[in-house]
Amino acid sequence: MSETEILRFTTAGSVDDGKSTLIGRLLYDTKSLFEDQVEAVEAASAKRGDEYVDLALFTDGLRAEREQKITIDVAYRYFATPKRKFIIADTPGHTQYTRNMVTGASTAELAIVLIDARKGVLTQSRRHAFIASLLQIPHIVVAVNKMDLVDYDEQTYLAIVDEFREFVSKLDVQDVTYIPMSALVGDNVADKSENMDWYEGTTLLHHLENVNVGSSRNLVDFRYPVQYVLRPNQNFRGFAGQIASGRIRPGEDVVAFPSGLESKVKAVVTTDGELDEAVVGDSVVITLEDEIDISRGDMLVRKGNLPQKSNQLDATICWMGETPFNPQTTYVIQHTTKIARAMVSKLNYRIDVDTMRRDETDKLKLNEIGRVQLTTTEPLFYDRYALNRQTGSFILIDPHGNNTVAAGMIRGRSQDVDDLLADERREDDRLTRQRKRSENIVWHAGALDLEERESLNGHQAAVLWFTGLSGSGKSTIAKLLERKLYEMKVHTMFLDGDNLRHGLNGDLGFAPADRQENIRRTAEVSALGFTHGSVVLCSFISPYEADRSFARSLVQDGRFVEIYVKCDLEVLKRRDTKGLYAKAIAGEIENFTGISAPYEEPKNPEIVVETDLESTDAIVERLVTLLQEKGII
Repeated sequence: MSETEILRFTTAGSVDDGKSTLIGRLLYDTKSLFEDQVEAVEAASAKRGDEYVDLALFTDGLRAEREQKITIDVAYRYFATPKRKFIIADTPGHTQYTRNMVTGASTAELAIVLIDARKGVLTQSRRHAFIASLLQIPHIVVAVNKMDLVDYDEQTYLAIVDEFREFVSKLDVQDVTYIPMSALVGDNVADKSENMDWYEGTTLLHHLENVNVGSSRNLVDFRYPVQYVLRPNQNFRGFAGQIASGRIRPGEDVVAFPSGLESKVKAVVTTDGELDEAVVGDSVVITLEDEIDISRGDMLVRKGNLPQKSNQLDATICWMGETPFNPQTTYVIQHTTKIARAMVSKLNYRIDVDTMRRDETDKLKLNEIGRVQLTTTEPLFYDRYALNRQTGSFILIDPHGNNTVAAGMIRGRSQDVDDLLADERREDDRLTRQRKRSENIVWHAGALDLEERESLNGHQAAVLWFTGLSGSGKSTIAKLLERKLYEMKVHTMFLDGDNLRHGLNGDLGFAPADRQENIRRTAEVSALGFTHGSVVLCSFISPYEADRSFARSLVQDGRFVEIYVKCDLEVLKRRDTKGLYAKAIAGEIENFTGISAPYEEPKNPEIVVETDLESTDAIVERLVTLLQEKGII
């Protein structure tokens, strides 16, 4: 792992579940506190008559918090271990501070939901898990705290896990880890507990050090909102900003929005000089080869990878204003660096976060969450929040008091009622494709971690996912690429759709549900190959976007390469080396993709290759170059 690797995580739970104590324990056990801080807290604990050092005082900085022993604001803490740096958002547990959790969790990659072992799963536990899923936080840790107060009883812990697992199965959550602990005593926080020998899983700190970082960062879609135009002299004109997603290099073609004018990147400049490449999160100045009109609020994107454009948006918002939402008010919307006017043209429903029920309403009050249709005075250039958290989010501002009244997540363009209902049905269907887990099991890591395996192999691990219609050339290209990688001494693993149906997936047919299960199993196998340091080549029609997205979610960001092997359907019918298209057209084969079953084209693949226009050798060379550019080989 790199020395600069950072994990941002948030803590949440009900009141007095021990959030501040847990953070204090992490700071204390990782020796991230000064001696005078420790002495001051020891003195404060003694003065209050506590029989122990109140670790929560290390984090409860506000006087009101110290007096009431509660957290009432979002507090950011920092600590580090030899493996990783950490930024913690300590958020309140009270219902009236739900908006604070949305603020604190907006940039988090992991959420710790604390549950008091004595109280079990409460309303706020469900609320915070729902908000974590709504914000697309990729990892959730359910910390069953205060196990010392229930005599470290395993059955109490398992009952809480079962109840929470049943609830979270309704949410869009991929990775949930359960850890029994006592933050006050230190059981399973930094060190394994001797009081819970029945628990075979990892400690919290070990999990934080090893969980996949960067899975929520979009390294594919280059988006650069311009914050400021710099012109210190006649010879320099640059555009300052922070890269919201993707990466950029000098010489690449870009498009400026809203003008649509094209140019090339001349240089990527920082105070330390010019860069060969800049990535998401970097604050830089970009200069262009051409003099084109760009101002604050404009956006630079890569040519051929464009965002969506609309002034009619479908979004989910969390209302943060003390005054309830007023449909007659025009608000200010800030989306990246763009500022415009916006009004809520329709409030579709309010979400009951306790039951997941969608309630019809004409208003939203403080801390309530709802789905709305927005109309803006100027078009916004955006990506769906599920694909890009930076360009898929916005805030609404009260133009009179200049207060932020809502935080929003863009789902797409505005929809009418019929489309909205259809979208909800697709969402409900997608949640049936979530990762399946057996009951009462823990993950056992191997003796070697991924970094050690990659060091041994001399290259990075990756999953190369070849998707396209039957006969498009997926397996041919994958096998030629594997031969090329073998010659380059790259460790590979090849998974082919037909081959897996001879064994592992031999019990599956070709109905939609079977196709989904086929890809789910394949994705899990490819993820195992990835964790063992291999470059896994997967050749599957994989017709559904959601299934391919699931496969992508199982490996860290930047290591999944979706390769769309494209070929005109008429060409495929003429090729038809196996005679499958002829049989499908004659009705002899049911659910044949491209004829009697749908194929959802990839929306944002890393690369598109066209076998009816390019030779296989040229395609393989392109793929090798792509892997080299990504630093995989």
